[in-house]
Amino acid sequence: MAESIWSLIPPLLAIIMVLLTRRVLISLGVGIVASALFITHFQVIDSLDLMLGALTGVFLENGGLNTWNVYIIFFIFILGIITNFVGLMGGTRAFGDWMIRRVKTRMGAQIMTILLGIALFIDDYFNSLTVGQVARPITDKHRISRAKLAYIVDSTAAPVCVIAPVSSWGAYILGLIGMVLTTHQIVDYTELGAFLLMIPMNFYVWAALGVVLVIAIRQVDFGPMKKHEAHALKTGEVSPPDSKTFIDPDSGPTSSLGKMVDLIVPIIVLFIATIGFIFWTGVQGLEEKGSLITIFGEADVSKSLFYGGLISLLTTFLFYLRHVIKDQLSGGHFFGGILNGIKSMLPAVMILILAWTITDLIDQLGTGTFLADVVKNSNISFALLPFIIFIMAGLIAFSTGTSWGSFALLLPIAGQIAAATHMELILPMLAAVLAGAVFGDHCSPISDTTILSATGSNCHHIDHVMTQLPYSIVAAVIAGAGYLTLGFTGSVWIGLIIVFVGLVVLYFTLKKPESEDCMSR
Repeated sequence: MAESIWSLIPPLLAIIMVLLTRRVLISLGVGIVASALFITHFQVIDSLDLMLGALTGVFLENGGLNTWNVYIIFFIFILGIITNFVGLMGGTRAFGDWMIRRVKTRMGAQIMTILLGIALFIDDYFNSLTVGQVARPITDKHRISRAKLAYIVDSTAAPVCVIAPVSSWGAYILGLIGMVLTTHQIVDYTELGAFLLMIPMNFYVWAALGVVLVIAIRQVDFGPMKKHEAHALKTGEVSPPDSKTFIDPDSGPTSSLGKMVDLIVPIIVLFIATIGFIFWTGVQGLEEKGSLITIFGEADVSKSLFYGGLISLLTTFLFYLRHVIKDQLSGGHFFGGILNGIKSMLPAVMILILAWTITDLIDQLGTGTFLADVVKNSNISFALLPFIIFIMAGLIAFSTGTSWGSFALLLPIAGQIAAATHMELILPMLAAVLAGAVFGDHCSPISDTTILSATGSNCHHIDHVMTQLPYSIVAAVIAGAGYLTLGFTGSVWIGLIIVFVGLVVLYFTLKKPESEDCMSR
């Protein structure tokens, strides 16, 4: 059943169950069991052994610790503790009070979050977990739902990282592009030159950023997001009562001495320390001197996030001492803050562990390989190739929950197809792979960046998936029109113009009812 059409059933079963039942852990568990049974041809004992191995592989690898996953889990817990202590110290409230005096409108709060997400382009994990924490006080003050916050965070994480050469994504993609260029003996440009030329061709990035900006400016929502935003505006509850699965760090005791520095300094330290450790681990990984991009390519991002998180956590504890000395908080608050911070992130960590497990099994099942072979063996007009590649990359990323895995599968295949049909389309097709993979990753309930964007925004995972899905599909339709135009005209810039026109049409199509307009002012 591996690498056949049957390999689609387990991931689709898990995804459909997640969307229908909203019970993420059970749905992922069913997907894991189904994947194992399909791989072992329904041998129960072998399936149990395979599932145990996949789960163990989340923590152990090649006889040692799986440091990537373990460091990411520790970083999530550290960020939960930092967030809880910032709330205890009153930093969240002080920052919200300061920003509310400067950001006067809901549109301003959303645009501020968009700009912050674009600025933190170094790594999507760092972006997803940090932007929501920083922006949440101001978005809460303006009654912006947590679902909307998670959507903005997710739409400015991977889409920005995928076009930033100096980022963990950029370094990884450059390595794959270099392999494709070498395989087909293309010497007209370097991998960096090819990457830069592909930036305007990544239509989904521009469509996704454009859609989130249009939604923020027009202050109009559709689909499930409209319900969440209406509830937040009417009641002030930024999460529906039945969706609150995380502990809200702002709901406990708060020091009256809280200042903005209690939030700003730990976040700044986190950013600077993480960047510093990324550079340090990158230099350590190089055998000889290299450029900034090669340093990022060799960096251990998960280790850097963990070390940077520890430095920020120690800084937070030092700030906490001021509140203890002033008798605003006590040792009991200290241990309670650590415990509540860990508890607040437990649901996300459990989902992430199961998502990693099912991703491993889906990889063994060969779902992505099967879909990639479908693309490779298709006999279609070369004018449709960028569009087809975009759609297939989206399906692979959606089914497997990983954009990086989709890059690794489809970039070489896209290169082979271009070499066999129309070599001038090689860069647009490579760009279509990147765009489609980010689109599929955005829509997938089992994607780690989807999970972490919801976590950083303190939003229910399925609320984030269901509310973001219509916006991602709209962006994909606009991007798809761009790729069809590119294929038939051969012009990247005409395709980009079509994307812009699509965003303009969306802008003027969205119209807020008068009653809703008055309500949001």
